[in-house]
Amino acid sequence: MLTLTLSQTNEYALRAMSYLAHAGGKIPLTATKISRETKIPQHYLSKIMKLMVNAKLVHSQKGHRGGFVLAKPRTKIRFFDIIVATGYNPNPNRCVFGWATCNPKLPCMLHHAWSELNTTFKTWALEKTLNDIYPENKTARQVKS
Repeated sequence: MLTLTLSQTNEYALRAMSYLAHAGGKIPLTATKISRETKIPQHYLSKIMKLMVNAKLVHSQKGHRGGFVLAKPRTKIRFFDIIVATGYNPNPNRCVFGWATCNPKLPCMLHHAWSELNTTFKTWALEKTLNDIYPENKTARQVKS
């Protein structure tokens, strides 16, 4: 089975944001709770959540009842927004054959196939939102223990 590789930061961000969406996104959840439930190391999660706040995908609330909540409805938070906020660079000219860049006018052997995969992934990430994974009345397995 072929798997698309994202960075660990991208994967953790998708996991944390999915958990917030699953929790309803309205009641603040602490970093400790998110970390425990998603199996993301808390220090790593704190850095990721700062990126989510900076991208205006999450609000951070301080104090006794503080924590993190979605800044927008889950129908408005795309996977693309999450992974770009954590450093994913959708560079269509990245050459998997090893050249500095891939020139469509003088492509490497893998250019056309890679370009097609890149386009498909970007389209998917732009179209899918947090709501697509947790629509109303849908349950899913939690993070593996």
